[in-house]
Amino acid sequence: MLSHPAGIAARLGLGVLTWTAIVIQFTRHFDAGFPLLNFFSYFTILANGIAGSVLLIAAYFGVRQQAVPVWYDRARGAATLYMAVVGLVFVTLLRNVDLGGLLPWINTVHHYLMPVVMVMDWLLTPPTRSPTSRDLLVFFSFPLAYVVYTLLRGAQIGWYPYPFFNPALVGGYGTVMLYVLGMLITFVLVGWALRWTAMRANRPASPVA
Repeated sequence: MLSHPAGIAARLGLGVLTWTAIVIQFTRHFDAGFPLLNFFSYFTILANGIAGSVLLIAAYFGVRQQAVPVWYDRARGAATLYMAVVGLVFVTLLRNVDLGGLLPWINTVHHYLMPVVMVMDWLLTPPTRSPTSRDLLVFFSFPLAYVVYTLLRGAQIGWYPYPFFNPALVGGYGTVMLYVLGMLITFVLVGWALRWTAMRANRPASPVA
């Protein structure tokens, strides 16, 4: 339950940890003289920012012992979806890629810990309102817009946040599109899985004969 003291403390601590990692990595990025927009062009950063904020908001509602509004359940669903895919993409495509100046502990928090935390939180304390099909379409619109932004900006400036978006590294735009298609399919499958688990948890118990 959101109002359980242990749950409040865990969500507050993890939310603070996530945002601390973002701020520290941003500071290193800034001190190194890299373009600031590049930092915010990593889906990992955006997804962790959303997830960290969702956890802090949950802690706030828990302290106040207040029922969460509909918009929070939707934000939580989106955050869980994004973090689950971040974890899957990192493990399958980026685990052995040079991460540059990313600190190891921040890598662990953003790519391993937070995906597990958000999915386990969803499974152990499912939302009282299951995501609708329309909600999922809204969830999917953000990563789709991100892909369009990344490819258009990358073509203009010659920089991509991830190697699988760079046609010069993967053999052309045809291969890039295959990666994009694979990730979009992953978003759809994970989104429907989250919806199914929430609907199953909220299903009325069968009457005892």
